[in-house]
Amino acid sequence: MRLNWRKSVIGLAALAGIILLLNVVFFNAMPKPKRVIEPIQIEHGVSDPAFVRSASALLGSPVLEGNQVEVLRNGPDIYAAKIAAIESAERSVSLETYEFWGEEAAGAMTDALVAAAERGVKVRALPDYIGSVPASGEKFERLNEAGVDVIRWRQPSWYDFSRFNHRTHRKLLIVDGTTGFIGGANIADNWLPDDDGDAYRDNHFRVTGPVVASLQAAFMETWLDARGELLAGDAWFPELEPTGEIRAQVIDSAPREGRHRVRMMFLHALAAAEHQVTASTAYFYPDQGFIDALRDAAERGVTVRIMVPGDSIDQGYLRHASVNRWGPMLDAGVELYKYQPSMYHSKLMSIDDAWASIGSANLDNRSFRINSEANLTFYDEAFAVVIRELIEEDLADARHYSLEEWQDRTWRKRVFGIFGMLIGIYL
Repeated sequence: MRLNWRKSVIGLAALAGIILLLNVVFFNAMPKPKRVIEPIQIEHGVSDPAFVRSASALLGSPVLEGNQVEVLRNGPDIYAAKIAAIESAERSVSLETYEFWGEEAAGAMTDALVAAAERGVKVRALPDYIGSVPASGEKFERLNEAGVDVIRWRQPSWYDFSRFNHRTHRKLLIVDGTTGFIGGANIADNWLPDDDGDAYRDNHFRVTGPVVASLQAAFMETWLDARGELLAGDAWFPELEPTGEIRAQVIDSAPREGRHRVRMMFLHALAAAEHQVTASTAYFYPDQGFIDALRDAAERGVTVRIMVPGDSIDQGYLRHASVNRWGPMLDAGVELYKYQPSMYHSKLMSIDDAWASIGSANLDNRSFRINSEANLTFYDEAFAVVIRELIEEDLADARHYSLEEWQDRTWRKRVFGIFGMLIGIYL
């Protein structure tokens, strides 16, 4: 009798697990509000005032003048700048990140957040649940005990399981409402050199000026969804004076808002490209509409260069699925490059030395359809050149992937790609 009871419990648990999994798959496969599927027709370039007006109106975010941006390269410099900003905080700290783990990276960040809270700073921390699974419980205990209000985004719950696959992939830090950080780097030991000196290659950016309020607003919306707390007042939204001359715009995107603004932003810019598109991404698995936009740009004479990770990519199934789609792009003249020294994780784009994008969004299905993302776009010639040159410096350590190499790939890689495409629909 006892054995049958145990079998029944196991059977019920397995059935519940299957139902929950089917719930996630079914929800993700359900039709969503229409997104851009028709080719975008634009008669002006990204430097034209008409493009700026359209971007501001279509993407629902103002283009703000008077900003300054500092480039931070690789984990050690990125983390040092973030921790220094937290150590100087007087009123508030807002942190949103996908990955949060590691004794060095997350440990040092925990120390800084705890110290800030203990001296009376209002600290809100929003690490993603999946991205923080490797973190020790001791870190979260210390944060809570110090008075840090920390929520692990989309922690599993039976009443909200249909949205479990909707992760926050943003990498935001805002200090005192005056200094913002945004880019590709999570808070994890992969971004710090190991015993062999290997670390993820990435870029992050320190931002000051009026656009920081838009970064804070992007965090606030996610925090409101997580906690039900509206962040307002000078501690979070102080008056911001111009600090530079760069025009910038925050583009945030979430799976349930229905319009996939990050994807729309990229498609709008690609349609306006006249001379060159130089981009890099950690994961390159775009939908057919995005592939068509890249092909259209190349076929009208635009030089399109895209850099992706090489064999060090940390999600191999996604690479095989992606490669199966590369043929038509390569045939149209899109140039693809694989970064060789280590895992490449930065997400950058520069168009015609007049427009640029940085942030958390990859050129893939998750960023376009499933994740919450945040990017910062720039309407500034000098800074667009900076982004292009950042990518070109890494292109020197990348290998060109040709159409002939794509045609000669083995049948095993083709089969792996088919299975990877089936997984990639939902993940």
